[in-house]
Amino acid sequence: MKKIFFVAFIFIISLFACKTDFEINAKWKDIMIVYGLLNQNDTTHYIKIGKAFLGEGNALAMAQNPDSSSYGNNLEVWVEEWKNGSQSKVWYLDTTTIYNKEPGVFYNTKQVLYRFLADNLDENAEYKLFIKNKLTGKIVSSVTPLVHTFSIEKPSSIQTAVFHATNPVIVKWYSSLNGKRYQVVIRFNYWEKNLDNGDSTKRYVDWDLGSYKSGTTEGNEIMTTTYYGNSFFQYLRDKINSSSNVPVNVLRRLAVPNVEFIFSVAADDFNTYMEVNAPSTSIVQEKPEYTNISNGIGIFSSRFSIDRRLAMSPYSIDSLLIGVYTKDLHFLQ
Repeated sequence: MKKIFFVAFIFIISLFACKTDFEINAKWKDIMIVYGLLNQNDTTHYIKIGKAFLGEGNALAMAQNPDSSSYGNNLEVWVEEWKNGSQSKVWYLDTTTIYNKEPGVFYNTKQVLYRFLADNLDENAEYKLFIKNKLTGKIVSSVTPLVHTFSIEKPSSIQTAVFHATNPVIVKWYSSLNGKRYQVVIRFNYWEKNLDNGDSTKRYVDWDLGSYKSGTTEGNEIMTTTYYGNSFFQYLRDKINSSSNVPVNVLRRLAVPNVEFIFSVAADDFNTYMEVNAPSTSIVQEKPEYTNISNGIGIFSSRFSIDRRLAMSPYSIDSLLIGVYTKDLHFLQ
């Protein structure tokens, strides 16, 4: 039986090998790919629009051709603001070109983005995106609410930033309406002076305290995390010492603000998109597809951020200047 099966298998393979008109590629289909995140903190809002491509030959070579993934001038794009069931505003997007995209598989010399200018997006409104292919008449659309502002209880705006050596310091905030995932970062700002040439450069180090998900998108959920001063100063030592472009002969001093507590929030759809596209931790590599784009794929959602700027407490500054972890970094009062 094994011999018969093997002969049959070879026969089937030979049939496909001899058939010269066998097509691997399916019939081409227009699939628009859309990426856009609105943030009421921004004054300029960008939408990235591309298309899936299919063809004979080397796919990597086709990816380097800008025509493979671009619609050229054949799109009409607009965003509508809706509040209380009525359209209140509309923006027609124009294009802009960026030249600082990092190298990769796809063409990166320049990238065309669609944009509109608005410094007064209303967090109580919904925003609807429409994209029309002028050649085919096809409409691609999506809608998103905005992440609302929220309050931070600890650290308060009237206190200094404390980095106790061994005692945990609590960070506390209330979740946002329409917000789902929260990332908290402590940014340490400082000046660095090169004693060889006299140049001063402002630098910063970001210490990521992690991501946290609220149990609801209705807002006002109490959320907390903690940090330790020893861990903070160890991190500063490691990051500053490992920077390859930092000269040895330097003096450093605190910049203003000394530290910033940066809270970044992702809306529910954006959080789901990140979860689905996160690296797989199992042997199953195939992932479900998630999109909130009608007649296309991708994500149109919102995010928001709050930055609390503080001076470090005198105790914390002393720990920076003479503490065991950072005393050799040459910080001055």
